[in-house]
Amino acid sequence: MNAQTAQTGTEATPDLLYSEAEDDLRAAVRALLADRADAPGVLARAESDTPYDPELWRSLGARMDLAGLLVPEKLGGQGASHREAAVVLEEIGRAVAPVPFLTSAVIATETLLALGADNAEVAPVVRELASGHRTAALVVPFSAGPHSVRLPETLAGTVSAVADAATADVLLVPTAEGLYAVDAAEAAVIPLTPLDLTRPLAAVTLDGVSGTLLAGPDATLAAVRRGLLAGAGLLASEQLGVAEWCLTETVTYTRERKQFNRPVGSFQALKHRMAQLWLEVVSARAAARNAADALATDSPEAPLAVAVAQAYCARVAVHAAEECVQLHGGIGMTWEHPAHLYLKRAKSAQIALGSAGEHRAAIAELVDLPTP
Repeated sequence: MNAQTAQTGTEATPDLLYSEAEDDLRAAVRALLADRADAPGVLARAESDTPYDPELWRSLGARMDLAGLLVPEKLGGQGASHREAAVVLEEIGRAVAPVPFLTSAVIATETLLALGADNAEVAPVVRELASGHRTAALVVPFSAGPHSVRLPETLAGTVSAVADAATADVLLVPTAEGLYAVDAAEAAVIPLTPLDLTRPLAAVTLDGVSGTLLAGPDATLAAVRRGLLAGAGLLASEQLGVAEWCLTETVTYTRERKQFNRPVGSFQALKHRMAQLWLEVVSARAAARNAADALATDSPEAPLAVAVAQAYCARVAVHAAEECVQLHGGIGMTWEHPAHLYLKRAKSAQIALGSAGEHRAAIAELVDLPTP
């Protein structure tokens, strides 16, 4: 069976199973994150003024070459696909690792690649990002989805709630005039206090800055939508990782926690709740994998696959995190236990890159539903 598709008759159906290479990638990323982004370390970072660990990003982005996972080899990248990027994001979600992989290696990189690898202005920026030594942030609100993004008229004003702008080296600023690359040191970047302390947000003021024009207005809008589409599709894999960690930890805890001299996990009501959650997580995995495969194969069904994945996976991640907090009882409510990090990541991701309502509306537009 091919790693991308399996032939059934005359139609090609997605192969949602993980390939051996993807399993190997998962093992490597999980081992690194277990060593460098364990729960106490992430909690300590969340309490500090520097939630991102630069050394962890250098290990992931530069030493493991994950920053250039989606970048063609001729531009210094790995030439991999969204399927591999999805595996990385599953592990990042499972560890709620504070790294700019989604914003820089996926959204910003995908936006630039959509302008064309032969673009003389774009290629040097892509090479820098692929090296892992520099990061970029697309200057749009983190809530903006591929169907709702609105571009400012000029390179001016303030854009609020930009994910990872405070740690980025390059700001990609889309406007009605075109896409600009701006040195982050030129802009006024004011950190905000986000719900999810492992993914910082900032307000970016662009008044008086200069930038390099990378593309015209038409190409810019198409590229930004492609970047946000890829981001939304692969965010579903991060949400899957969050949900899987919450389910695993909850099952483990309820096996060990005893009440009335019995493991609380043996009570029928809790068995039903965890069985239902398991079914939701399995379905979320199918939706997330389908979105990643559609993006990897550049399928015309990719917008629909992404919309379905986001509309479903966002809800599952929040439900799994809520169950994790509640079924851990008193310790789940404490700051010292990492459950609250997963709940905050799930809740913040629920309204990132387009709300569930926006994605459901996109599904209604993309699917030819019969008239009642």
